[in-house]
Amino acid sequence: MDLWTYEREQWNSGIQTLCGVDEAGAGPLAGPVYAAAVILPREVEIPGLNDSKKLTEKKREALYDLITAQAVAYSVARVEAAEIDEMDILNARMLAMNRAIEGLPQTPDLALIDGNRDHGSAVAITVPHLCIVGGDGKSASIAAASILAKVSRDRYVSTELDQAYPQYQFAKHKGYGTKLHYEMLDRYGPCPAHRKTFLKKWEARRL
Repeated sequence: MDLWTYEREQWNSGIQTLCGVDEAGAGPLAGPVYAAAVILPREVEIPGLNDSKKLTEKKREALYDLITAQAVAYSVARVEAAEIDEMDILNARMLAMNRAIEGLPQTPDLALIDGNRDHGSAVAITVPHLCIVGGDGKSASIAAASILAKVSRDRYVSTELDQAYPQYQFAKHKGYGTKLHYEMLDRYGPCPAHRKTFLKKWEARRL
């Protein structure tokens, strides 16, 4: 699969600057949802670039360093658990992506967005954009964004959240709803990093 097909189509149509955008951490019970926006040099060679979900943690870490070293520009942003509870995860994902795009030093002519959603009930992607289903495996720019978002979130959860709330062992499960995480919830109850709206089934089971 040629990861530059979508970018090439846009450049050939006159688009000058485009970024790839993706988010990470929509599903966990705790921690922020992250998003990244990346502007890559045209057809830059980044060996092994792919959808972050298809890569090992070690490979993602190595690619993170390659991408951040070679990108024309990149931006990583997040939406906190409390904000997710206020608005819902779809709006939070859109907000995280908007924040990432706004964090770039230049506004892109076009954003390539992973997935088929560009708005929630309250938040919409504000720059000109193209949604690509499975884009993190089809577009180099989106693949790069998926890696930056995933690695940034994993690092934050494994270090800062894990140190702030060691009893939950966040470094092991990254906030996802694993057996271990539910056991820690049963033992300690939720902490401020938990998404309260994601714990309704757990709370119902306890009652």
